[in-house]
Amino acid sequence: MHISRTAGAAHAAKRTNVRYGILLMIFIITTFNYADRATLSVTGTAMRAELGFNAIQMGYIFSAFSWAYVLAQLPSGSLLDRFGARRVYAASIFLWSLFTLLQSTVGTIGSAAAAVTSLFALRFAMGAAEAPAFPANAKVVASWFPTAERGTASAIFNSAQYFAAVVFTPLMAWLTHAYGWHHVYVVMGIAGLILALTWLKVMKNPADHAGVNAAELAHIEQGGGLVQRRDEQRDGKPETAAATPAVAETPKANGWFTVRQLLSNRMLLGVYLAQYCINVLTYFFLTWFPIYLMQARGMTILHAGLVASLPAICGFTGGVLGGLFSDMLIRRGHSLTIARKVPIVGGMLLSVSIIGCNYVDTDWVVVALMSLAFFGKGIGALGWAVVADTSPKEAIGLSGSIFNMFGNVAGIVTPIVIGYLVATTGSFNGALVFVGINALVTVFSYLVIVKDIKRVELRPHPPFLKASR
Repeated sequence: MHISRTAGAAHAAKRTNVRYGILLMIFIITTFNYADRATLSVTGTAMRAELGFNAIQMGYIFSAFSWAYVLAQLPSGSLLDRFGARRVYAASIFLWSLFTLLQSTVGTIGSAAAAVTSLFALRFAMGAAEAPAFPANAKVVASWFPTAERGTASAIFNSAQYFAAVVFTPLMAWLTHAYGWHHVYVVMGIAGLILALTWLKVMKNPADHAGVNAAELAHIEQGGGLVQRRDEQRDGKPETAAATPAVAETPKANGWFTVRQLLSNRMLLGVYLAQYCINVLTYFFLTWFPIYLMQARGMTILHAGLVASLPAICGFTGGVLGGLFSDMLIRRGHSLTIARKVPIVGGMLLSVSIIGCNYVDTDWVVVALMSLAFFGKGIGALGWAVVADTSPKEAIGLSGSIFNMFGNVAGIVTPIVIGYLVATTGSFNGALVFVGINALVTVFSYLVIVKDIKRVELRPHPPFLKASR
């Protein structure tokens, strides 16, 4: 065994920190992931003016991504558990970037109806391609980070959604203003294709990475990291006898029997419901928020692009602080349940402040309330850490995909509901109340439905199922 041969060196050598480089890579990828999702929210006003979309049509186009994203979660989770994060993630990045690039061609030929249809189809395809991304992130973090560092690592990659808004929302607004909306999709698509090739070059498993010394490998494994012994992508097959027993991937991890076990677990159901509600805030920010600033607050596209980055900065800061605070509680001896629930519940209570925007007229107060809401949402966005803490070792990809599937139903519901609310009332007031209520449901879910946070153990297959394989 690699560890036993080098145990003495592990104590003598200074520990490497390659895992932080891997975390930086998934942070960058996740930043592009969310930036590509948000392209339509920035370019939407210009596209509506040119192509003639109405608010309800825009709501359905916004939702196209999430229809496919949700439907593709279970297949993508099974692919991740079977073939590993390296290959599946690379294919995911390449395909979603290609579909982003193709969106630059919308409206070049055909009628307005054809433009709506083609844009819906491309957003749908992009959603399917992005489906493995977050389960892959969780799988990588579970492999590369011990339990006491996992909250921070998960919070950092999850906070990339805010960093994307900080960096790319102003950039995309400027590109739209200076060169036209088509150029946004060209720039983002080409950058993503390059990123896919970079991931293939950089990513390896801890035990196979040339830069990882024995001390770092021991630190990861002894702290609870799910280290694999052989490159999981070597032959496109799951690990068998040569794998570490803790992460040996067996057929039971990919079947409906496992899915039923996960869906019948009260703790996991509470976590899934909470992620749906948290993502209502996420998808409001990704879809309607810039349009809210332009339509309800009368800002120009450049002004809205800059203003939208302020709540994003607060969300990013809250996300990192939430992870650090959670891991600090673990190091100080608090239970995993306390360490995860305290920042989640506290953060989501802060997010309810978004409703206050309905009762103020001054733009800077609106921005302050939005910033407070997204700071709280950032603190409370520890769901992926909870997934890494609780998923069965044999089915991290599948468990993460179910979690992500539930969460991203919000991506279907939120833009459509808000589209109808805006179209029927002519106001965003109902939309903000809708978002705030979902923050309260998150609190209810973690306090009432979710009990102790602990790793789920899969039951063995009944004999008749084993015999049928």
